[in-house]
Amino acid sequence: MSERSIDVDLTRASSGQVVKERIYKWLLFACAALTVFVTAAIIYTLATDAIAFFMTEDASVAGFFTGTEWIARSDGGTFGVWPLVTATLTITFVSALVAVPTGVAAAVYLSEYASDRMRSILKPSLEILAGIPTVVYGYLALVYLTPALQWIGIPVSTFNLLSASIMVGIMIIPMVSSLSEDAMSSVPDSLRQAGYGMGATKYEVSTGIVIPAAISGIFSSFILALSRAIGETMIVVMAAGLRPRMFNFANPLDNLLSSGQPMTAGMVSAVTSDATGGSATYLSMFALGLTLFVITFMMNLASDYVASRYQEEYQ
Repeated sequence: MSERSIDVDLTRASSGQVVKERIYKWLLFACAALTVFVTAAIIYTLATDAIAFFMTEDASVAGFFTGTEWIARSDGGTFGVWPLVTATLTITFVSALVAVPTGVAAAVYLSEYASDRMRSILKPSLEILAGIPTVVYGYLALVYLTPALQWIGIPVSTFNLLSASIMVGIMIIPMVSSLSEDAMSSVPDSLRQAGYGMGATKYEVSTGIVIPAAISGIFSSFILALSRAIGETMIVVMAAGLRPRMFNFANPLDNLLSSGQPMTAGMVSAVTSDATGGSATYLSMFALGLTLFVITFMMNLASDYVASRYQEEYQ
């Protein structure tokens, strides 16, 4: 084969490779652009219908964001978002008390104590919880968890925020544990060996070296899990009830023992009511969705800031 023919073959191969790379580039760009387009379309839809909601006779921006009473009827009502916001934040806070310690403890065990064989069994088993439909969690909370709480002497009503919070916390445990375990596993072994060389025990290395070194990833898992808890729908609809109640600051425990209506449950109630399209009650679903979107977005911004602020870099 002549030198010229070899050059021609190489040129053809190089040209074909360039064409393939361009195809891959534009295909990946299309996928990225599609995600941006879908997000922008969702924001546009929520904002457009939320503005239409605030232009109705029964709603106003000031009344929505400062009102403490939510009464949604087919012919109108009173739309103050704070009873729904406080119920949502209550469930999120209590679910965090359930999921964060349990998830981090499970992550520490999987990362620092479990053998490779044990980890290969426990981690997939734990992540099975993430695949259970949320309607099943809601059914378990209503039919089994609430009667169990009543049986041990906790005076919860049939629909209550406590059962919903516990079940939401159980649901997000796999998210906390899996992401935290990945963050801990990425910590270099040299840091662990340095701790052992200083005479530290495994517990001291785990809590004093590994967790602080992986804190940015662990905190990101918290925010991601709590964002998932804020947007949970079926569990809170089935277990928490559909009665909007303003948070009782004089008796905080009473809020957990009684029913409430989180924001997602309020959206379900609006879309499944007898309200016609274009009414204030129907359009309130979009105002609630936009408010929920903003809350979640702010939490994700906080997560990104903390992750970048405390991220450790290793050589």
